[in-house]
Amino acid sequence: MFDAIVVGARCAGAPTAMLLARAGYRVLLLDKAPTGTDTLSTHLIHQPGVAALARWGLLDAVRASGCPPLDHAVYEVADIRLEGCARGVEGQRASFAPRRHVLDAILVEAAAAAGVEVRDRCRVTGLLRDDSGRVIGVEGSHDGRSFTERAHLVIGADGMRSTVARLTQAPYTVEDPRLTCAYYTYWADVPATLELHERPGSWVAAVATHDAATLVLAYFPQSRFEAVRTDARRAYLEQIRTTAPALYERLRGREPVERLRGTGDQQNFFRQAAGPGWVLVGDAGHHKDSITARGISDAFLQVDALVRRLDGLLGGDPAELDAALREFAKERDAALTPGYESTLGVARLTTPHEQRLSLLRAVQTDSELTAIYFDMVAGIETAGALYTPKLLALL
Repeated sequence: MFDAIVVGARCAGAPTAMLLARAGYRVLLLDKAPTGTDTLSTHLIHQPGVAALARWGLLDAVRASGCPPLDHAVYEVADIRLEGCARGVEGQRASFAPRRHVLDAILVEAAAAAGVEVRDRCRVTGLLRDDSGRVIGVEGSHDGRSFTERAHLVIGADGMRSTVARLTQAPYTVEDPRLTCAYYTYWADVPATLELHERPGSWVAAVATHDAATLVLAYFPQSRFEAVRTDARRAYLEQIRTTAPALYERLRGREPVERLRGTGDQQNFFRQAAGPGWVLVGDAGHHKDSITARGISDAFLQVDALVRRLDGLLGGDPAELDAALREFAKERDAALTPGYESTLGVARLTTPHEQRLSLLRAVQTDSELTAIYFDMVAGIETAGALYTPKLLALL
């Protein structure tokens, strides 16, 4: 009998399992993929997520992996160029963009070191329930053999297409249309830290990652997906050329070091977070367009909130556990709704309003206002923080 079974061993599931094990619980961590495989990702961990890694004692491992700190950011739109660094949170001013096969392996290794039983190549096919309908475990297959395992709580951390969400029939509580499609690949010897470029109908980002490589992403309206995918390389390069011409010049004459990857399945939703004996964390319970790259940082936020709510409750009164899960759901929605709404605003790729451009022209004249703006990008601050007396005077 486990205290918790966590399904999904990536940036939501592995730290959840790790923190529960550190709290003294017996935890089983399952994933259908081999540990350390790659996955579609923008990679970026904003400063709140970096602060979480530091609290968990894992930031040094990310640094030691050779992932460069992103302590200088550029944002360009129309005639405006903001350049600087966020003020940060908990002393963390830099963001990081580790390759997922590196980050996820660090997280799983930390979970195992905390005492978690880790099983990869393990597919969950069903949930066990008691006579009241409460989830009390999982069934599945591992190395060709079927298995069943029981636990006080089953945690679905298995991504946007979550098996646990499907098996619990967790309903959508918020659902919005897909807004963008995105393509990306990696380029060697293309200097960049963190760059964001915007124009109507387009968004381009460049992010330094492992092995002296730069991840370059191009976003298109969802309505263009079928046309873009017919010649994705041409569309990708043209989007960079027209949106970020200086970046395009740095790419000219070079070849990417990996294949072009992309997706048109950028779902936007909240699912019911929990029910009797189960809870969803990370993309399983909430997903939004990757254009603001909030997924990893928001997953870490949910992990901390969930583990805090579970303190001392696994193996105790099920009614107390269910009440704590309901409180987690309320906390999750309150914390993530503002970022969800602002992400949808960015993902619509509309022409910037003149009022917004006037504000950004004022911001670019002052390094302190620029730092506050990059705090907003990182999800540390909301737009209200920008309206300081200094900005109002400039406007």
